[in-house]
Amino acid sequence: MVLFVTAEVVAGSAAWLGRGLSCVCAQRRESDPRPSFDLTPAQEECLQRLQLRIDVAYDSSIPEHREALRALWNAAFPDEELRDLISEQWKEMGWQGKDPSTDFRGGGFISLENLLYLARNFPKSFQDLLRKQEGDRSVWEYPFAVAGVNITFMLIQMLDLEAVKPRTMVGATFLKFLSENESAFDLLYCITFKLMDHQWLAMRASYMDFNTVMKSTRRQLERELLLEDVTRLEDLPSYSLLSR
Repeated sequence: MVLFVTAEVVAGSAAWLGRGLSCVCAQRRESDPRPSFDLTPAQEECLQRLQLRIDVAYDSSIPEHREALRALWNAAFPDEELRDLISEQWKEMGWQGKDPSTDFRGGGFISLENLLYLARNFPKSFQDLLRKQEGDRSVWEYPFAVAGVNITFMLIQMLDLEAVKPRTMVGATFLKFLSENESAFDLLYCITFKLMDHQWLAMRASYMDFNTVMKSTRRQLERELLLEDVTRLEDLPSYSLLSR
């Protein structure tokens, strides 16, 4: 299954994930003035470490990457043996073809790490999302795995993580959380995935609505990150959607 989104909502040039699913990010003109926020040395160091993770592309020639991919399969389908890392079986998880590496192009290795973090730390939520076990589902559902890669890419753009320093309050707020919790990006990913699915159900969405759901998810996440009483990611209202 391929999801279609409109090109005008993609930040910068079209950034396609896999074959047809792109990240939904707010478009900005290059001339738009944006403030920047100074970082503490600890925040700068945490940001640089996260940027190093973001820069790592998935590479099937690296044993650790192949092992991580196999670990994802085992977490998803513990009772079903994966015959090969290139296999039609991957479509059961929502990859667009028999080789998941082609879908990692937009999100990099960190998108695989994010999925693994979700599987290991919130296994019930992982399985609920994978198997679409909650709510009245659409006949035309979003593909789990590729949507997960899309969420990674959306968060990188929303938080402006490839910049030297944050240029939005949302990005600056996140870096405060990151300096206090090295796994903040992975945890925010888990929250976002569940929030996206929650929005999907609330909107009674089908695959043609994926673009709209992602925009709604981003807006809600930005609002929650800026709430005054949120001092850690676990305080986000949407954190309560997760279950272990």
